[in-house]
Amino acid sequence: MMVTAMNGVVFKLSPSIRAIPNRTFRAMPLASSSAPAALSSDPKLGPGSLGHITRPDFPILHQELNGKRLVYLDNAATSQKPAAVLKALQTYYEAYNSNVHRGIHYLSAKATEEYESARQKVANFINASECREIVFTRNATEAINLVAYSWGLSNLKKGDEIVLTVAEHHSAIVPWQIVAQKTGAVLKFVNLTEDEVPDVQKLRELLSRQTKLVVVHHVSNVLASVLPVDQIVSWAHDVGAKVVIDACQSVPHMAVDVKALDPDFLVASSHKMCGPTGIGFLYGKSELLSAMPPFLGGGEMIADVFLDYSTYADPPSRFEAGTPAIGEAVGLGAAIDYLSAIGMQTIHEYEVELANYLYNRLRSVHGVRLYGPAPSETVNRAALCSFNVEDVHPTDIATFLDQQHSVAVRSGHHCAQPLHRYLGVNASARASLHFYNTKEDVDEFIGALEDTISFFASFK
Repeated sequence: MMVTAMNGVVFKLSPSIRAIPNRTFRAMPLASSSAPAALSSDPKLGPGSLGHITRPDFPILHQELNGKRLVYLDNAATSQKPAAVLKALQTYYEAYNSNVHRGIHYLSAKATEEYESARQKVANFINASECREIVFTRNATEAINLVAYSWGLSNLKKGDEIVLTVAEHHSAIVPWQIVAQKTGAVLKFVNLTEDEVPDVQKLRELLSRQTKLVVVHHVSNVLASVLPVDQIVSWAHDVGAKVVIDACQSVPHMAVDVKALDPDFLVASSHKMCGPTGIGFLYGKSELLSAMPPFLGGGEMIADVFLDYSTYADPPSRFEAGTPAIGEAVGLGAAIDYLSAIGMQTIHEYEVELANYLYNRLRSVHGVRLYGPAPSETVNRAALCSFNVEDVHPTDIATFLDQQHSVAVRSGHHCAQPLHRYLGVNASARASLHFYNTKEDVDEFIGALEDTISFFASFK
C-alpha cells in the first residue's frame, strides 16, 4: 500500500498496515522541548560535548536527505568513518599500494610495515601481550568461525558441552551448531532474568567438568546489557573450559583489556569501531593459537610446501592465507589512532550519559516497549535501545523515519532471532549511538518517532 506525503515522497506501508484513501501527512514539530529538564540541562551533553567536538571529523554526517539533516542512529550495525581513516585509505592506494611480506621493493616494504603496524596497534588497543596474538580476519564472524573450525573441531567430542546465552548474535551461535553436529557436542543456553539480562548466575550453575567452551557477548546488540565477562571467564576457567568473547559492541565503546578479562579468544570488527569494512580481528592466547591447525590453506600460511605435504607458519600467519585486506588494516590502524587520541574512557563516559538520555526520552513516548535493563546507579546500558511501538511494525517505523525525517535506525531481528523469539516478538526497531552523536540527534529522533506514531495512529 502506498501513501504520498506532503513533500511528495511516496511511503510504502507494510502489508499489515491498512492505508486510508486521500489522507495527507502533516509534519509535527520536534519534541525536544518536552525532554525532562534534568536531562536537557546536563552539561555533559551540551554544546561543548564530545559529540559536538568530534562530529566535524565525519564527512558523511554533513549532508541532507530529502531536505533534512541526516541523523544517523544505526551505529550498532556499522559506525561512520572519520576523515583520518578515509585519508589513510587514500594514501595507501595512492602512495604505496603493494602486496605484503614477499616483496623486497620499497612499496612492498612500506605496505608490510604499515600492515604489521596496524596489528601492533590492535594489540596495544586491547592490551594483548604481543602482536602475534592478533589474527586479522574478514570480520568478527570469520574470527568466530576460525575458532570453531580450528579449535572446536580439534578439541570437542561427543558429550562435551558448549554454554551460550539466548542473546547471542547469530555469528556466535551458528558456527557452534555446525561444530556440535559434527562432533556430538551439546549446546546449552541460558535465558534472561526478569530484568531482561542474560542470567549469569544460571550460567554459573550450568558450568561443570563437561563444559569445554563458553561463548558470550560482552555487550548485547539488542538488550544493551553489559555482562560481567571477567567473572564469567573466571568461573569457566575454574572448570577447565575455554571462553570466546564477542566484543563487537564493547571494543568500539569502552576500554577492553584482555589481560584483565583473561579470555581465551576475543573477536571484534573494524567497521563498528570507525574503521573500514572487510576486516576484523581475533585475539587468541598464543599457546592456543600455536596448537591450532590452519583454518584456510594457501599462500602466506605455509612454512614449506611439498607435493605430498606442507608445513605451516607460526601464528598469526598460519591463519591469514592469501593476500590480506591490506588497505583495510591500514584504515583500522588509523581508526585506532583516532579513538586512542580521544581516549576510550572519555568515549565510554560520554556514551553512558547519552545512553541514559536516549533511554529516558524513549521511555516517555506513549506506546513504546523498550527491551533490556533500565539504567540505574549499578546498571550502565550501552548506547542503544531496541524497542517496539504498539500496533506498528518496526520496519514501518524505520521506513517512515527515513523517508520523512532522514533519521536512520535499524529494524528486524538484528541477527538475534532466538532472543526475539524469547521476548515474544519477531522483530524490533533499534536506535544506536556513537560518540559523535549528540543530544540534538536524540531529540530529533524522538520528535520524528512521535510524529511517526501519530501518523500510524490516524489509520486506526
